[in-house]
Amino acid sequence: MNELLYWLDIFGIIVFALSGALAAGKYQLDPFGVVVLASVTAVGGGTIRDIILQSPVFWVVKPVYLYIILATAILTIITIRRPKLIPKRFLLIADAVGLALFSVLATQKSLSLGAPIPVAIIMGTITGVAGGMIRDIICNVIPMILRQEIYATAAMLGGALFIIFQQIGWQDDIALVSAILGALTLRLAAIYWQVSLPAFDIVEEKDKH
Repeated sequence: MNELLYWLDIFGIIVFALSGALAAGKYQLDPFGVVVLASVTAVGGGTIRDIILQSPVFWVVKPVYLYIILATAILTIITIRRPKLIPKRFLLIADAVGLALFSVLATQKSLSLGAPIPVAIIMGTITGVAGGMIRDIICNVIPMILRQEIYATAAMLGGALFIIFQQIGWQDDIALVSAILGALTLRLAAIYWQVSLPAFDIVEEKDKH
């Protein structure tokens, strides 16, 4: 289980760093900007989680995460010469993978630190969405979590599924992977079919006078 958690965590860092680097390329940031955006996307949510749970911040304890982010950013700059030509859907899919991975992994970590079930799901959701929120705010676009498309709901589903699977006695590895796939499936379905939650819309009555 520990080895699986580690490699899934590394993969999540790479995917989120890639999405941040691609976003930086689309907005024509310089190499320093690419590294910054890749970093905040990859570790922003986990940093907030660890601070709230009063746990050592994961990338401070293990700086290898920073090296992985830097390598991902540099490779993205070298290999992808025209980020603006990359389809928008590719960035959405990369973000969806990171969202699913981090929401479930963070739920598991929160539970291991003694957090109650509702808190663990919230921590999983924050970890999954906060990095992308910071990325979008820096790029001056509306964060995905605030748009109509299903986003945070997918993160919450992933955390909830992991807890449910554990409660019914599934092995931890199977519960983890199944919950990640559940969250990813919902998010990809929302992207493909443009599924969204109902918008909150206040209808103003016309002046009758």
